[in-house]
Amino acid sequence: MISVRGLKKVYGAIPALENLDLEIPTGQFVALFGPNGAGKTTLVNILSTLLLPTDGTVAIGGFDLKRQANDIRKLLGVISHYPWLYSRLSAKENLMFYGRMYGIGSLEEQVDRRLSDVGMDSWADETVDRFSRGMQQRLAIARTLLHDPPVLLLDEPYTGLDRHAAKMLTNSLAALRSEKRTILLVTHDLSQGLAQAHRAMILRSGRIVEDSQVDELDFDEFTAKYDSIIGG
Repeated sequence: MISVRGLKKVYGAIPALENLDLEIPTGQFVALFGPNGAGKTTLVNILSTLLLPTDGTVAIGGFDLKRQANDIRKLLGVISHYPWLYSRLSAKENLMFYGRMYGIGSLEEQVDRRLSDVGMDSWADETVDRFSRGMQQRLAIARTLLHDPPVLLLDEPYTGLDRHAAKMLTNSLAALRSEKRTILLVTHDLSQGLAQAHRAMILRSGRIVEDSQVDELDFDEFTAKYDSIIGG
């Protein structure tokens, strides 16, 4: 579903990604770990069509990033630490706005269903500026899933969430995993990532330096390897 070959991204004279290769098959959940400055957010921004690479190729769902970005956007749902919601609109108005952008049929029915899925139906008519960080993230999940995307890109979605909200997000991701969506989760939290993913990667200095199947990993050994890679 996601195919990356020889990916490079340079900001001025500073390389953010260097000759990165990545293959994620349909239905696989990948957790990507790495320190600040490793290039994780740059990679997500390129995959989500917000940035063009300096060199290399990216294809998602068979579509080429440089030539068919609009086709790729239809396949994507993106969740980050920023919810991308309009604070003066209600929960329902936010979803209706985004749904019209995607041209979704039976939109009101779909909006009501997604609000119910994330436990926000009783808050449908309240404005977003009244919501806690956790409630905003729940609504962001509903927004992301509104057009039923087969590919999800998650960039540090746990940032700023309290324990209850983090548990809700974990439960939501578990449900998405069972739906066989293709998911890339960028996180600093090894335990959260490894508990959910099929595959674990470590990005350092713009390169993938570790790529393992989670069911073949020992958590303590992986943690020691991560600390060694990051520290080294």
